Amino acid sequence: MSTRKRRPVRSLVTLIVAMVVAVAGLVIGNVTKGTSLVPSLALDLQGGTQLILTPKSTEEGDRAITEDDITQAISIIRNRIDASGVAESEITSMGSDNIVVSIPGTPSQETLDLIRSSSQMNFRPVLRIGLASQKVATSSTAEVSDKDSAQSAQSADKTQSATEQASADGAQSADGAQSVQQVSTALDEESAMKVADLNQDGVLSDQPNSTPANGTDLAWITEQVLYDFSVLDCTNSEARQQTEGAADKPYAACDSDGQLKYILGPVSVAGSNLSNATAGQVTNSTGQATGAWGVDLQFDSEGTKAFADSSELLYSYKDSDAEGKSFFDSPDRNHFAVVLDGSVITAPSMNAVISDGRAQITGNFTAKSATALANQLSFGSLPLNFEVESEQRISATLGSDHLQKGMLAGAIGFLLVILYLIWQYRGLALISAGSLFVAAALTYIVIALLSATMGYRLSLAGVAGLIMAVGVTADSFIVYFERVRDEVRDGRPLAAAVDEGWDRAKRTILVSDAVNLVAAIVLYLLAVGGVQGFAFTLGVTTVIDIAVIFLFTHPMMELLIRTKFFGEGHRLSGLDPEHLGAKNSLIYAGRGRVVMPKQKQGKGATAQPVTEGKGMSLAQRRRAQRLAEAKAEAEAQVEEARASADSEATKAEGSAVDGEAAEQKGDAK
Repeated sequence: MSTRKRRPVRSLVTLIVAMVVAVAGLVIGNVTKGTSLVPSLALDLQGGTQLILTPKSTEEGDRAITEDDITQAISIIRNRIDASGVAESEITSMGSDNIVVSIPGTPSQETLDLIRSSSQMNFRPVLRIGLASQKVATSSTAEVSDKDSAQSAQSADKTQSATEQASADGAQSADGAQSVQQVSTALDEESAMKVADLNQDGVLSDQPNSTPANGTDLAWITEQVLYDFSVLDCTNSEARQQTEGAADKPYAACDSDGQLKYILGPVSVAGSNLSNATAGQVTNSTGQATGAWGVDLQFDSEGTKAFADSSELLYSYKDSDAEGKSFFDSPDRNHFAVVLDGSVITAPSMNAVISDGRAQITGNFTAKSATALANQLSFGSLPLNFEVESEQRISATLGSDHLQKGMLAGAIGFLLVILYLIWQYRGLALISAGSLFVAAALTYIVIALLSATMGYRLSLAGVAGLIMAVGVTADSFIVYFERVRDEVRDGRPLAAAVDEGWDRAKRTILVSDAVNLVAAIVLYLLAVGGVQGFAFTLGVTTVIDIAVIFLFTHPMMELLIRTKFFGEGHRLSGLDPEHLGAKNSLIYAGRGRVVMPKQKQGKGATAQPVTEGKGMSLAQRRRAQRLAEAKAEAEAQVEEARASADSEATKAEGSAVDGEAAEQKGDAK
């Protein structure tokens, strides 16, 4: 008999607690964040939005779009969508010059803008900052709160940038600096013309009055740029949807929020030189997390050199206002702008000279906003712009019909499995049905949690994976039951058969599930689209199967075997030795004794003890049984020989008596 400690109740309690905690998490998320209590559905089941995009090259000469361009565009658009938390989207090429993007459900405006957006990102120095107000003014000074700052990732100085003034002390300048000071808000065209036409010749020049010394030189502010900046109204959404100026020219731009406008110098660092951008918590000089969020940037070798040169120039303007320097050293020039699709997504100030290519943008970030900015920076550099040819809703009528049929197929399969188990395993079908119901409940909870936390969406291929999970779970407890019944057939007592059968079955179950899990992982990594949905649900349900068999099926078996119905092998329990075809089954008689069932073993043979003793192994009991059978057979043969000898002796004695009688009769004559 096994001496292991059995704690089936503890396993069941662990499973129940885990399920309760998971359900509580779903409910809390629904109450606090409005997440759904049901799994989200993918495009083929719920419908969604379809965009058809036509790519346009951003390079000079309007070069032809190649197949490699389309492939790269599809890859980056997929990364953009995945990073926004939308799962089960479909991005494919249509013909040689179109990209079709299909998104399940109703995507947010931010997601749609991310898909529609052009793919050009650059770093430019800021020459001036103004408010995006519609108020007409000829002179104003405005306080601009800059929420972001950039510093070296290795610098111990983690101070965030303070509020900066968008205009300065009004010093005169031949290159238009004073005029810039007068237009921090939007002007009408007539007023803007008066401000921008510096030489009052009625013509706006797009050439600098003098040769700029570097990218931050205010000589870049031409009459045309000044006019564009003056009339720019960034509160107008159409004004914010402008294209970026030439890389070697300045231009006026809005920020993506429509709150500020900028005059930007030529491109100092190309977006393609940014290797990586990640969101994370800011640490202090000792490496301890401060609780604030930031975005870490990593440039390649070319970008590292370019950013080092740019940061040295920008950092030189950091304290210019406090030191009372001239208007030409305005603190606006301490900022650099990250321009995506023509709009400024962030314009942090420069807090250090960064020579190692590792910068960190800090400010009033939350985890969500830092992640959003990191995604924009990571996936912003794409060599194409896009024109939206069409945008339409996709019906889910066909998908709904398929879902209903899929659920019906799953229910029929579930019922057939239960009926087969009742026929084959009788009372053990209770454990089987319970295992299937627990697995179904766990699967629903896990899929709902993944939908709420990761944006996972269940597709029709995923439903197929869930239906297949019925067979995976059934296979596990069938292996277990058959191992237990094998032990019963070999003569083990039922309690020992459960333990020994579990030891043999769990290895087989773990190997089988490991194979399924590896197959699911490989399929998920190598496939795309709907096949990934199938692989994902197959992997999830395989892990759930392991949890169910260890935390429910085996513990329930241990509990039920203690009952009279199962423990004594009732004919309807599924563990009846006679029903299982056990031969010469031993019956446990208590105190380590087993006896053979009543059967004839020669004349007058009766059931007798095989042996006594505690802790007998199966081999010992089989040997004892063989010895008992041999002994009974030998005794029967001896008895038969003895009976035969007695018969011969009786015959011989009768013959002798007959001879004597004959002699006596002859003598008488």
